[in-house]
Amino acid sequence: MENNESPTLGKRKEPESESQPQPEPAPESKPPTNPKNSRTCVHEVAVPSGYLSTKDEPIHGTLSNPIFNGSMAKSYPFTLDPFQQVSVACLERNESVLVSAHTSAGKTVVAEYAIAMSFRDKQRVIYTSPLKALSNQKYRELSGEFNDVGLMTGDVTIAPNATCLVMTTEILRGMLYRGSEVLKEVAWVIFDEIHYMKDRERGVVWEESIIFLPPAIKMVFLSATMSNATEFAEWICNIHKQPCHVVYTDFRPTPLQHYAFAMGGSGLYLVVDENEQFREDNFMKMEDTFVKKKLEGNKGARSNGRGGKGGSGGGGSDIYKIVKMIMERKFQPVIIFSFSRRECEQHAMSMSKLDFNTQEEKDTVEHIFQSAILCVNEEDRSLPAIELMLPLLQRGIAVHHSGLLPVIKELVEILFQEGLVKALFATETFAMGLNMPAKTVLFTAVKKWDGDSHRYIGSGEYIQMSGRAGRRGKDERGICIIMVDEQMEMNNLKDMVLGKPAPLVSTFRLSYYSILNLMSRAEGQFTAEHVIKNSFHQFQYEKTLPDIGQKVSKLEQEVALLDASGEAEVSEYHKLKLELAQLEKKMMEQIIRPENVLLYLLPGRLIRIREGGTDWGWGVVVNVVKKPSGGGYIVDTLLHCSPSSNENNTRPKPCPPRPGEKGEMHVVPVQLTLISTLSKLKVFIPPDLRPLEARQNILLAVQELGNRFPQGFPKLNPVKDMKIRDPEIVEFVNQIEELEQKLFSHPMHKHQEVDQIKCFQRKAEVSHEIQQLKAKMRDSQLQKFREELKNRSRVLKKLGHIDADGIVQLKGRAACLIDTGDELLVTELMFNGTFNELDHHQVAALASCFIPGDRSSESQIQLRTELARPLQQLQDSARRIAEIQHECKLEINVDEYVESTVRPFLMDVIYSWSKGASFGDVIQMTDIFEGSIIRSARRLDEFLNQLRAAADAVGEVDLEKKFAAASESLRRGIMFANSLYL
Repeated sequence: MENNESPTLGKRKEPESESQPQPEPAPESKPPTNPKNSRTCVHEVAVPSGYLSTKDEPIHGTLSNPIFNGSMAKSYPFTLDPFQQVSVACLERNESVLVSAHTSAGKTVVAEYAIAMSFRDKQRVIYTSPLKALSNQKYRELSGEFNDVGLMTGDVTIAPNATCLVMTTEILRGMLYRGSEVLKEVAWVIFDEIHYMKDRERGVVWEESIIFLPPAIKMVFLSATMSNATEFAEWICNIHKQPCHVVYTDFRPTPLQHYAFAMGGSGLYLVVDENEQFREDNFMKMEDTFVKKKLEGNKGARSNGRGGKGGSGGGGSDIYKIVKMIMERKFQPVIIFSFSRRECEQHAMSMSKLDFNTQEEKDTVEHIFQSAILCVNEEDRSLPAIELMLPLLQRGIAVHHSGLLPVIKELVEILFQEGLVKALFATETFAMGLNMPAKTVLFTAVKKWDGDSHRYIGSGEYIQMSGRAGRRGKDERGICIIMVDEQMEMNNLKDMVLGKPAPLVSTFRLSYYSILNLMSRAEGQFTAEHVIKNSFHQFQYEKTLPDIGQKVSKLEQEVALLDASGEAEVSEYHKLKLELAQLEKKMMEQIIRPENVLLYLLPGRLIRIREGGTDWGWGVVVNVVKKPSGGGYIVDTLLHCSPSSNENNTRPKPCPPRPGEKGEMHVVPVQLTLISTLSKLKVFIPPDLRPLEARQNILLAVQELGNRFPQGFPKLNPVKDMKIRDPEIVEFVNQIEELEQKLFSHPMHKHQEVDQIKCFQRKAEVSHEIQQLKAKMRDSQLQKFREELKNRSRVLKKLGHIDADGIVQLKGRAACLIDTGDELLVTELMFNGTFNELDHHQVAALASCFIPGDRSSESQIQLRTELARPLQQLQDSARRIAEIQHECKLEINVDEYVESTVRPFLMDVIYSWSKGASFGDVIQMTDIFEGSIIRSARRLDEFLNQLRAAADAVGEVDLEKKFAAASESLRRGIMFANSLYL
């Protein structure tokens, strides 16, 4: 790879300096001495080779030591922290900068300075944020600071010709694709929350926007702390051939103390002090409370393994107890983080006996509340979701999550900022965006459901949420309280609280929207190949190649040293073992089909698990569950796992069960395809596996069986034991028996421990590893993407979006304008006449199937006839498109594609709303949260406008009118009430 940068021209630490006024420490406590809490920052810079700086050194310093001695574009009423000073100096050099710092460290100061520079230099500036709600908040904040600010999100446009434009990243990408004139006047683009780039669904939008930005535009990246900031700066330097600075600080303006609370116990234990020292003695005391509870047989205090549920059992009263204690100790305001929206509401409702506001504050809350709901229609003001909130808010208690009505959510944010909400029950989305700190943060659980499994909160997530604790200039220190509901390994808690922030990893992928837009660009300088080559994904991949090369050299030296005399005999024996393993693998592929295996996966059955080259050893079946998406079965399996198995947010790691090795039995969700062997043996499983002791007893039972069967556990014979009559499997069984005979009678079989065999086997392993690494070096990611690009282009040809020469056709021109829903599927409906047969109410309902959002928990969706037929047509078209993609060698599961693309959960709701039903009526039709319905309706409106533009682009006048009418029928009432921020 051509390396065009000398990544770092020196690191430096900035000295301590005076900053914003801090409160005096309380007499009884020592001021923090941890270097992380001293005001230092690290500065690095990535510079293209041959780059010469033309800046005036006395004013601007050097690339590796930027300073600024000119007149400032903006003045501040406080002394800037070192990281802010260095960042401002980089901006004044007119060079891009990545600022990586904790929540509430003061990154906004840097963004505001870039905006002030643009105003001073009479240039335009774009501020992008990942979410519409954050864009609205930012617009309000910047409008208070600057006088010429505009807003562009999918559903709101205000002053699009303003000097400073706040927008979502999707809007910026659209402008870049269309070659918007606005960009010719832009000097700076600020990317807020750039760590969003690792988002699986939307991360690619950031990558494409950064790749397409003209080199004349400089960038400011604001990020939570990330461990590979330098790598990101090197990528920017590499693709834009311009310097990119990194300013990184671990400094927390207000140091944090982290306490643990054992559910069902009493008292808080300081586990990490303000100097970031882990207090093992206190952790052990907390763990003792669990041991005592066990001895007392206090079953009720164990909760349900997932954090206390509000108002039920021990958990609810525990949360009540802690919140009450926080208020008594004057530790408010407090944010109570839960990982479920329903739980948030339950916890808030269980506080019915608590009241934190004075009469004067109650009156102020009521006044603000009544003013806020004026933006809602009169008929909607009596909705339970609005009426039930006032008594709660008056008592200084509030709920904040994505399912709330937008007006209530924004009202809660405003009241919280005004100090009128003392206890806020929120989901982790509250940790994103505007600086809304509290004195205390409380975590109601240490585990969260991430869509696949219950896992410990990752260190990156913990950093983001705990960063809300401690208000600069108000609190001497912030307080974090973690509610622990079961015994946990000390390392798990240590990793969570003191772990490193996660690195930024690319989630780049190719979409049809991007490919078509790139093909239709006239100037042709940007091709899909160009985007792939310049992606952060490719950059990260190529950076690993030198390491792989070094590893291969080391392994080749090892092979040369290995002595393998008598190789022929050993080789023959090894070959037999290899053949046997391959046959068994092929046979297992047949055996583990659901129709063959499910009957035998009973609780207690011993099964061996292999994942790629990793052998997880023997595990015990606990339960078998069918995936809701129809994507096969998951076997919950007790496996021996390493103690620190939650590192970097991954699921548990295998721990080879060697004698004396410490590990824990954990329930791990395993796909059927990972089962490599089924044993005849079964062990007893107790009904409650939550206690560690119960799981460790099963580990002892499995190890005992290992001693009883030194030659290995007896396997289930597919023919004799499982009664499978499939001729292919019968043939496999016969071949395996024949090979086993040869193997057992081989002279080497009895001497498996001799050095000769060990030596040869090691040589075979090393040679295999060398082959794999070399293949990895040859098999460039670039080639994989090229292959995928070829296959996707084939799909586009088959569907008529492009012709044989890759020229974009009418259908493709329509798809170019659609990025909210599945562009291939919706253009298919436009061109096959599905939409033509429907009225605009049905069109709105059918289009709602394309909008990602919450699923309804109702398993069967009963639709009226006027919607059932269009839905069937949509599903048929989706199946056809999935099959074409499958034919064109794209890895796609047809059923999963249809299920994930077609989401009919809001069809009835949207149809009724479009026909004039009230909001109160439509929310009775579904169990989906009100806020989620509104968010989906607004995205649907954006989607319908894209469809209208697409119909216009291809001259379909009737369709254009129909999409416009469908959009118009939605835009009323509370669904489209103005944001309080605008």
